[in-house]
Amino acid sequence: MFYVSSVQSLPTQTFQVAASIVAGCVVSGTNTGVFGALNFGTHSGVETSSVSASYVQSSSINLACTPGTTLNMSINGGSNYSTTRNLKLANFSNVVGYKIFTSSGHSAASEIPVNQNVALSYSNANNITLPIYGLLQLNGANRAGNYTDTLTVTLSW
Repeated sequence: MFYVSSVQSLPTQTFQVAASIVAGCVVSGTNTGVFGALNFGTHSGVETSSVSASYVQSSSINLACTPGTTLNMSINGGSNYSTTRNLKLANFSNVVGYKIFTSSGHSAASEIPVNQNVALSYSNANNITLPIYGLLQLNGANRAGNYTDTLTVTLSW
Protein backbone atom coordinates (compact mmCIF):
# COMPACT_ATOMS: atom_id res chain seq x y z
CA MET A 1 0.00 0.00 0.00
CA PHE A 2 1.08 3.55 -0.74
CA TYR A 3 0.63 6.35 1.80
CA VAL A 4 1.28 10.06 1.50
CA SER A 5 2.41 11.44 4.75
CA SER A 6 2.22 15.13 3.80
CA VAL A 7 0.17 16.96 1.20
CA GLN A 8 2.07 19.40 -0.96
CA SER A 9 0.39 22.02 -3.14
CA LEU A 10 1.22 22.44 -6.76
CA PRO A 11 2.71 25.86 -7.50
CA THR A 12 0.24 28.54 -8.65
CA GLN A 13 0.93 31.48 -10.88
CA THR A 14 -1.08 34.25 -12.46
CA PHE A 15 -1.19 35.12 -16.13
CA GLN A 16 -2.18 38.22 -18.03
CA VAL A 17 -5.32 38.49 -20.21
CA ALA A 18 -5.49 41.48 -22.57
CA ALA A 19 -7.03 42.81 -25.74
CA SER A 20 -6.29 45.84 -27.85
CA ILE A 21 -9.11 47.60 -29.68
CA VAL A 22 -8.11 49.92 -32.50
CA ALA A 23 -10.12 52.71 -34.03
CA GLY A 24 -11.89 51.86 -37.25
CA CYS A 25 -15.05 51.97 -39.30
CA VAL A 26 -17.05 49.47 -41.32
CA VAL A 27 -19.58 49.70 -44.13
CA SER A 28 -21.83 46.67 -44.07
CA GLY A 29 -25.06 45.52 -45.65
CA THR A 30 -26.47 43.98 -48.79
CA ASN A 31 -25.50 46.60 -51.38
CA THR A 32 -22.44 48.46 -50.12
CA GLY A 33 -21.57 49.67 -53.64
CA VAL A 34 -24.47 52.15 -53.71
CA PHE A 35 -24.43 54.54 -50.75
CA GLY A 36 -27.58 56.47 -51.57
CA ALA A 37 -29.05 59.20 -53.77
CA LEU A 38 -29.39 62.97 -54.06
CA ASN A 39 -32.54 63.71 -56.08
CA PHE A 40 -33.47 67.28 -57.00
CA GLY A 41 -36.88 66.21 -58.36
CA THR A 42 -38.75 67.31 -61.51
CA HIS A 43 -38.83 70.92 -62.71
CA SER A 44 -39.91 72.96 -65.73
CA GLY A 45 -37.21 73.73 -68.31
CA VAL A 46 -38.04 77.44 -68.02
CA GLU A 47 -37.82 77.53 -64.24
CA THR A 48 -35.24 79.89 -62.75
CA SER A 49 -34.56 78.98 -59.16
CA SER A 50 -32.23 77.35 -56.69
CA VAL A 51 -33.41 73.86 -55.80
CA SER A 52 -32.22 72.06 -52.68
CA ALA A 53 -32.14 68.34 -51.95
CA SER A 54 -31.03 66.12 -49.09
CA TYR A 55 -28.99 62.96 -49.54
CA VAL A 56 -30.92 59.79 -48.72
CA GLN A 57 -28.65 57.00 -47.55
CA SER A 58 -29.50 53.51 -48.77
CA SER A 59 -31.41 51.51 -46.16
CA SER A 60 -29.46 48.40 -47.24
CA ILE A 61 -26.17 49.68 -45.82
CA ASN A 62 -24.91 50.58 -42.37
CA LEU A 63 -21.91 52.76 -41.58
CA ALA A 64 -20.43 52.39 -38.09
CA CYS A 65 -17.21 53.51 -36.38
CA THR A 66 -15.46 52.86 -33.11
CA PRO A 67 -16.70 55.60 -30.74
CA GLY A 68 -14.36 58.59 -30.85
CA THR A 69 -12.96 57.75 -34.29
CA THR A 70 -12.40 60.75 -36.56
CA LEU A 71 -14.26 59.97 -39.78
CA ASN A 72 -13.38 61.86 -42.97
CA MET A 73 -15.33 62.01 -46.21
CA SER A 74 -14.00 63.01 -49.62
CA ILE A 75 -16.20 63.31 -52.73
CA ASN A 76 -14.86 63.58 -56.27
CA GLY A 77 -16.07 66.04 -58.92
CA GLY A 78 -18.39 63.52 -60.53
CA SER A 79 -18.65 62.28 -64.10
CA ASN A 80 -19.30 65.72 -65.62
CA TYR A 81 -17.00 68.05 -63.67
CA SER A 82 -15.87 71.26 -65.37
CA THR A 83 -14.96 73.93 -62.79
CA THR A 84 -18.11 72.83 -60.94
CA ARG A 85 -20.07 69.63 -60.44
CA ASN A 86 -22.69 69.17 -63.18
CA LEU A 87 -25.73 67.08 -63.94
CA LYS A 88 -25.64 66.10 -67.63
CA LEU A 89 -28.37 65.23 -70.12
CA ALA A 90 -27.55 61.87 -71.73
CA ASN A 91 -26.46 62.06 -75.40
CA PHE A 92 -26.28 65.87 -75.29
CA SER A 93 -23.81 68.45 -73.99
CA ASN A 94 -26.44 70.15 -71.80
CA VAL A 95 -25.44 70.46 -68.14
CA VAL A 96 -26.88 72.01 -64.99
CA GLY A 97 -24.43 73.01 -62.26
CA TYR A 98 -24.86 72.03 -58.64
CA LYS A 99 -22.97 72.20 -55.36
CA ILE A 100 -22.93 69.89 -52.35
CA PHE A 101 -22.65 70.83 -48.69
CA THR A 102 -22.40 69.26 -45.24
CA SER A 103 -25.10 71.61 -43.93
CA SER A 104 -28.70 72.09 -45.06
CA GLY A 105 -28.13 75.86 -44.80
CA HIS A 106 -25.74 75.68 -47.79
CA SER A 107 -23.25 78.09 -46.22
CA ALA A 108 -20.00 78.66 -48.11
CA ALA A 109 -18.07 77.20 -45.16
CA SER A 110 -20.00 73.92 -45.46
CA GLU A 111 -19.43 73.42 -49.21
CA ILE A 112 -17.78 70.08 -49.93
CA PRO A 113 -14.70 70.73 -52.10
CA VAL A 114 -13.63 68.28 -54.79
CA ASN A 115 -11.37 65.46 -53.53
CA GLN A 116 -10.63 67.06 -50.16
CA ASN A 117 -11.21 65.42 -46.79
CA VAL A 118 -14.04 66.84 -44.71
CA ALA A 119 -14.20 65.74 -41.05
CA LEU A 120 -17.64 64.42 -40.11
CA SER A 121 -19.30 64.59 -36.74
CA TYR A 122 -21.82 61.99 -35.64
CA SER A 123 -23.88 61.27 -32.55
CA ASN A 124 -24.52 57.54 -33.02
CA ALA A 125 -21.33 55.62 -33.82
CA ASN A 126 -23.36 52.53 -34.77
CA ASN A 127 -25.52 54.25 -37.39
CA ILE A 128 -23.76 57.10 -39.21
CA THR A 129 -25.53 58.98 -42.00
CA LEU A 130 -23.43 61.03 -44.40
CA PRO A 131 -24.39 64.73 -44.17
CA ILE A 132 -24.78 65.68 -47.84
CA TYR A 133 -27.08 68.45 -49.07
CA GLY A 134 -27.31 69.68 -52.64
CA LEU A 135 -28.11 73.00 -54.29
CA LEU A 136 -29.01 73.04 -58.00
CA GLN A 137 -29.19 76.28 -59.98
CA LEU A 138 -31.82 76.26 -62.76
CA ASN A 139 -31.21 78.99 -65.37
CA GLY A 140 -34.55 78.87 -67.25
CA ALA A 141 -33.12 77.50 -70.50
CA ASN A 142 -32.74 73.79 -69.83
CA ARG A 143 -33.52 71.14 -72.46
CA ALA A 144 -36.11 68.60 -71.28
CA GLY A 145 -34.83 65.20 -70.13
CA ASN A 146 -33.20 63.39 -67.23
CA TYR A 147 -29.96 64.94 -66.02
CA THR A 148 -27.62 62.74 -63.97
CA ASP A 149 -24.19 62.57 -62.40
CA THR A 150 -22.30 59.94 -60.44
CA LEU A 151 -20.18 60.92 -57.45
CA THR A 152 -17.60 58.74 -55.70
CA VAL A 153 -17.40 58.99 -51.91
CA THR A 154 -14.19 57.97 -50.14
CA LEU A 155 -14.25 57.44 -46.37
CA SER A 156 -11.10 57.45 -44.25
CA TRP A 157 -10.28 57.38 -40.55
